[in-house]
Amino acid sequence: MDLRQLTEQVEAVSSTYARKHGIIRDDTWFLLKLQEEVGELTQMFLMRSGQARDKGHSPQELEVGFRSELADVLSQVLLMARHHDVDLEVEVERKWMPWHPDRLSAQSGSRAAGAVLSEDAMESDGDQGNPPP
Repeated sequence: MDLRQLTEQVEAVSSTYARKHGIIRDDTWFLLKLQEEVGELTQMFLMRSGQARDKGHSPQELEVGFRSELADVLSQVLLMARHHDVDLEVEVERKWMPWHPDRLSAQSGSRAAGAVLSEDAMESDGDQGNPPP
C-alpha cells in the first residue's frame, strides 16, 4: 500500500467514526487530535523507557502500546495533510530529499560534492534552502 492509499484507508475509518459520534472535523480538530496523539505517544514512550510508572503494564504491553501510538500519530498526520490538501510525498521530496547523501554527492555548483554542511545551516528552517532537522 502506498502513502495515498494508506491515507484514503485512514480517512475512511476517521470519517466513519466522526459521523457515528457527531464529531465535526474542522481545522482545529485535526490539529488538536494530532496533539492528543503525540501526547499519548509521549506517555507511552516515557513508560516504555522507565521514565514514568508503567501502570502495571508488562514490557510487551508497553511495546505494543508504543507502536500503536506511533501508528496513531502517523494516521493523524495523514488525515491533517489530506484535510489541508497537502501532498506529503511531494512535500517530503521537496524538503528532505535534496539533502539525501546520494543527491548531495552528485551536486555541483555552490557546494562542493560531498561537502559537510555548516552547523548553522543544519539548524535553519528547511524551507529556507537548508536541511530539515
